[in-house]
Order: sequence, then C-alpha cells, then structure tokens
Amino acid sequence: MVQYNFKKITVVPSGKDFVDIILSRTQRQTPTVVHKGYAISRLRQFYMRKVKFTQQNFHEKLSLIIEEFPRLDNIHPFYGDLLHVLYNKDHYKLALGQINTARNIIVKIAKDYVRLLKYGDSLYRCKCLKVAALGRMCTVVKRIGPSLAYLEQIRQHMARLPSIDPNTRTILICGYPNVGKSSFINKITRADVDVQPYAFTTKSLFVGHTDYNYLRYQVIDTPGILDRPFEDRNIIEMCSITALAHLRAAILFFLDVSGSCGYSITQQAALFHSIKSLFMNKPLIIVCSKIDLQPLDGLSEEDMKLVSDMKAEAAKTVIGQGGGPDDAGVLLSMSTLTEEGVIAVKNAACERLLNQRVDIKMKSKKINDCLNRFHVAIPKPRDGKERPPCIPQAVLDAREQKIEKEKRKLEKDLEEENGGAGVYSASLRKHYIMANEEWKEDVMPEILDGHNVYDFVDPDILQRLEELEQDEGLRQEEDAEEDFVMDGTELGPEELEALAEIRKKKSLLIQEHRIKKSTAESRPTIPRKFDKDRKYTSKRMGRQLSSLGLDPSAAVGRARSVSRGRKRERSPVRRDDVESMDIDNDQSNKKMRMRSRSISMPRSRSRSRPPGEVVPGEGYKDSAQKIKAFKLGKQSFNKRNKDARKGEADRVIPTLKPKHLFSGKRSNGKTTRR
Repeated sequence: MVQYNFKKITVVPSGKDFVDIILSRTQRQTPTVVHKGYAISRLRQFYMRKVKFTQQNFHEKLSLIIEEFPRLDNIHPFYGDLLHVLYNKDHYKLALGQINTARNIIVKIAKDYVRLLKYGDSLYRCKCLKVAALGRMCTVVKRIGPSLAYLEQIRQHMARLPSIDPNTRTILICGYPNVGKSSFINKITRADVDVQPYAFTTKSLFVGHTDYNYLRYQVIDTPGILDRPFEDRNIIEMCSITALAHLRAAILFFLDVSGSCGYSITQQAALFHSIKSLFMNKPLIIVCSKIDLQPLDGLSEEDMKLVSDMKAEAAKTVIGQGGGPDDAGVLLSMSTLTEEGVIAVKNAACERLLNQRVDIKMKSKKINDCLNRFHVAIPKPRDGKERPPCIPQAVLDAREQKIEKEKRKLEKDLEEENGGAGVYSASLRKHYIMANEEWKEDVMPEILDGHNVYDFVDPDILQRLEELEQDEGLRQEEDAEEDFVMDGTELGPEELEALAEIRKKKSLLIQEHRIKKSTAESRPTIPRKFDKDRKYTSKRMGRQLSSLGLDPSAAVGRARSVSRGRKRERSPVRRDDVESMDIDNDQSNKKMRMRSRSISMPRSRSRSRPPGEVVPGEGYKDSAQKIKAFKLGKQSFNKRNKDARKGEADRVIPTLKPKHLFSGKRSNGKTTRR
C-alpha cells in the first residue's frame, strides 16, 4: 500500500490569479446592490459581510495549501531526505511559513476593519473601509507571490515522483552509470526505463513490480553513482544515496566486468568499498553483468582478486541472518542481452530478502504472542515399527458420499439434459409427501359425470353448515338473555329500598342539571372559587333586598344585563314571564325553553370597527392621523423577493459595451482595473 501520493496536491495559483479568484468569488456570492436609503445598520452589515467573506476565502485557500503539502518531520525519513535533496528543506519550510504568516495577517486585517465598520456613519465611509480592507488583503497575497510560484514548481516535481512504499518488500539496484541496471529492471518488471549507450541516462528513481512465490516485490532503479567525496556528488547521485540509506531492501550491486561502461573494475571496486557502510544489515548480491562480452572466467588475476574481496565483504553482511558468514549466492553473473542468469538473480534476491524479513520477525517481541497460540504435538516412538500417515477408511467413505451428494443433479442439469429452456418443464409435485409415490403425478379432473368436481370435494359440507347454524343460534340466545330489565320481583325488601334510594338520587341529579341548564342565560357569572355550590344567585339577592324593604328590580336587571353580555335580546315582558315560572317543576322548565326559543328576537350581528376609527388608548389624535400613520408604515415595509423579482443579492450584468463609453480613441492608462 502506497502511503504517500503527492499527485493529489491541489494546484497552487500565482499571486495575481489568487487575488482574481477570491475577489470574483466575493462578487458572485455576496449581495451587490446597496442604496443610500437603507438604515445605517443595514449598510454596515452589507460591507462587513463582504470583508468577512473575503477573509474566509483567503483563509480556506491558504490553509488548503499548508495542509496538503507534506511536513518533512511527519513523513518517512526516505521521503524527507529525498525532498531535502531535491528542493532544500530550508527553502521549502520558509515558503510554507510565509504562507502561514500571510494567513494570520489577513485574519488580523479583517478583524480590525470589521471593528471599524461597526462605527461607520455613512455609506461612503463604509465603502471606503471595505475597499481598504480588500486592498490590504490583496497586497499581502501579492507579496507572497514568489513563495506561491516556488511551491507550484515543487508540486509539479513531486507529482512526477514515483510512488514508493518504504515498508514493503523492495529490491534496490545500484552501481556505476551504464552498467546494465535499467536493462535488468526492464527484463524482470513491466517498467519501461530508457536505455542508452551513454552515462547518466537514468536521472531519477524508477519503480517496477515483480512477483515471486505469489508475493509482490517492488524493484527500484537508481541513477548511477561515481566514486568521489560526498560533498561533490550532485542531486542525481544523492537520490541513489538516499534510497540506499533509508530503504530496507535487498541490494543488487552491478559490476560491469567487460569495462564497456567506461569504468574499470578497480574503479567499481573502489566505489563498492566507499559505500559499503550503506549495505550493513541488508541482503547484498554482487551481480557481474555483460558476461556475453567478457566471461567471468576470462578476467585477470588482479581483477579476480578485487572481485573476491568484494564477495568476502558482501558475505559479512549476512552474519546473523543464517547463523554465520555465507558466501553462497553472493556473487552471480548474468547477461541481459542473452537473458542468461537474469531469472536466477531475481530469484536469489527475492529469496534472500524474504529470509531476512522472516528472521527479523522471529527475533521481534511480537513473535512470542503468536507462538504461544500454537502447539505441535510430536508422538514419541514406542517401538521400531514405522507408522506412515494414513487416512482411515471411514473418512474416505464419508468423503466419497459427500462428493456424490454434491454431484446430485440439479434442475438446471435436468433442463440441459431434456432439451433446454422452453422444452423441459420442471415437476412441481416431485417433493409432495403422499402415502403412495405413484399418486404424485395423478391428474385431478375438473368435470366428472357432467358435474364440477370441486362441488363435491367435501362430502360432509351440509352437516358442517348445520352445525355452524346451530352454534350461531345458541350464541344469539345467550345475547338475548343478557339484555334483561330489572323489575324488582326477584329482590328482597332491603334491596328494594336501596333501589328506590338510587332512583330518587338519580332523579334529583337530573333535575338539578336541568335547572342549571335552563337558567344559565339569566344568572350572573360568579367565580367558581367563591360559589362552588352555586348558592349566590340573583333570586337570593332579590329576596334579601326585599326583606330589607328595598326594590330589587333595578339591581337584578343590572346583574342580568352584565352576565348576559352580547347574548341575543329578549323582550322585557317575556323575561318577567320566564322569571315568574316555577323552575322546580320539570314540566314548566320544558315549557319555558320552548316558549323562549319561539318568541326570541333574531340574533343581532356584530359590526366591525372602521379602519379610521380611533379607540382610546391607541395614541392617535384623530382619524386622519391614524390613517396617515398606517400609510407611512406600509411604505416603510418593503416586501423583498416578491414574485421572484430581482432583489439586492442578484447580480446585475448591464450592457457589456455601451457605445458612448467604448467608441472612439482609448485614453492612456491601465485598463485592467477591476
């Protein structure tokens, strides 16, 4: 799994493009129409919104740049050093630091100008503050233009870097230029690295992938390295040194024994000894390439001695992996032209790397947790008889039965055998459970002896219908017995007395309810918390006033008029007649209700108040002042976005080229202003 994908970094715009993007977005996504007649609070809000919106957009874009570019301290050391070699991490950090500083300055500018806009006293001053705020923000962004351009170049270069996973199985190819490294990676992987007969054809790292024992290996081709001091090496060579230093990989050091690369075996051996510290604790194989031009057996004694010394040094790096020094498989030879030994080199490198990774895992602390879960039981021999592993016959028989069961024919197989789809019809009755298997395929006739068979399927259908009717009759009789009326013949003397008391109480409750219902319109309203038993009535008040020698008619009439409110009016004669009726008699109450309903006057309609009428307490001097106030209020209330018409937030695009402005000779000066 590739952990770092630099191709997803967003494009970094230049300073001028950055400003155009943000100001265009502010123009498109904020209201653009404002008038002098607006309240000052609305004007302030209009321009504060533009300043805040611009600041937020600048902040988002700059934050995106800072977050997407990798931090060199948080990524793998291989990528950290590789970026340092390619771009100088001091310049890289300085550019990102300037972006961060510009972001903070823009936030501070917006904060200051929003505070000033809160106290703007006119449209002109608010607009001037807005222009000043946006201008200062754009100036800050233009000043970091070189940093933005530098980061864009870095982004383009990083996007071209290969996707290398530092933690997976890796084979690294190194050596002098033009010794056959790129030809080898082209043979064992699907990579297509350019191969030319001159030095430094490969100028960067190239990655390919190969398989060995169902495992995926990544193969890295590095640029050529020259034998010179560390300070004199260029960026191309430092890429190879960085990969050798940080990647845990199997190293293939290519040695051109033919000398056609332009460097002798002595120079190549010197390079090997100068960088051998980078090979420690890594599987190392010395590959003698181009043996089709110069076989390994035809080398001189001096060259063979140099090769033997290199082989001995390579064998030392294997100590601890297999128990001791082992030079088997350390020195291999091949030719990419004839493909002799190419696969052997690949297999040897993969095998050595796999063994080393297994040894490292076996020595780690995590292996103890895994080994504790396994137990391998090895029985001790009790005699000299050999007992080879065998499978019991019962297990074999069960296995055969299982195979036969799995091979049973399905409906799909039967369909293919019997003519295919449209010819074969599956039987839906084969799984019926019948007393006789032959009955499954019997065909039931629909008409027999001129009668419908389904009418005679159940021979006892009439008997069942009769039973159902009897059950229904019994149920109806039980329901009729439950609905009886108590006539008192079956009750004793005490029960009869209790029944009489209950009926008397019930009749009294009914009479009280009818009295209250009939006199509700002519009785004054008294709060229930003072008259819970309904004792304070107008009649009682009239009796008390009469006993004192006073005329109660005026007081009773006044109480009735207040309680009645806006009820329908009745004639005074009829009201006196109603008062003189005996409310204790149930029959008289019915007559009273019928008579009052028949002689009542029609209901009076309520009149609505004219809009200009002045009600005490409203604060208007007269009707004219009230009407004028309503008109002013209606004019001040502006219905916004009515009928989907153009509002203040809609962008207005006037005529693009009015003739009176663009005709004739153009004046001097810039025409790129916004």
